[in-house]
Amino acid sequence: MTTWTHPATEPVRIDKYLGVNVFELPHRPGLLALHTEARDTGTGQERFVRTTGRIIRLLLEEALSHLEHRPHAVTTPTGYEFDGTRAVSPRLYAVTIPRAGDALESGLREIRPDTRLGKILIQRDPTTKQPKLFYRKLPPDIAGQEVLLLDPTIATGGTLLTAVNELVAAGVEEHRIIVVNVLTCPQAIATVLSRRPDLRIVTSHIDTGLTDQAFMLPGIGDFGDRFHGTVTGA
Repeated sequence: MTTWTHPATEPVRIDKYLGVNVFELPHRPGLLALHTEARDTGTGQERFVRTTGRIIRLLLEEALSHLEHRPHAVTTPTGYEFDGTRAVSPRLYAVTIPRAGDALESGLREIRPDTRLGKILIQRDPTTKQPKLFYRKLPPDIAGQEVLLLDPTIATGGTLLTAVNELVAAGVEEHRIIVVNVLTCPQAIATVLSRRPDLRIVTSHIDTGLTDQAFMLPGIGDFGDRFHGTVTGA
């Protein structure tokens, strides 16, 4: 199914993006079981961190496969040649949107401890309700590089678009940005890709839609709060 409804808007179709800009992990029983545990209101912080960590590991490996690669052959211990691939860039660049994005950063550090990391802090203005940039620290040589942008939940797309604008302003080409995301929805995908059509999004699950208060359905709660233990359950 690629048509969704929710109380606030008309159905949103995203068929044209799937497999082109948007890459969703296959919904095999193991991944669905992890989502079931992570979304459960009764799941406490320790189990939430452990469970989402497993989802994040799958996500990151998929995202890394979308980096530019070239053929590379090696000789195995048996003396035979294996024709494989290797990432074109020897360096990996990633930018986190704190604080929820810290979960993805932790997972990436385990896989690629040599990653050159940056942060873009964006918070919603209490008066205008619009995303507002508070802090930006990027690797000085990030211009022209492929970049993983780490944001676990994308509900409306406003925060993500602000972060993308900052990366583009720093010299990162739009088509070289890969968004790594645990959970999003059709409304966010349509909003983001209508403004930034060359982005790629790797996600573990596309939820059904949004409530009038812009919460994803069925949702996962506040990812950052649950990961850091500042709330109980969802």
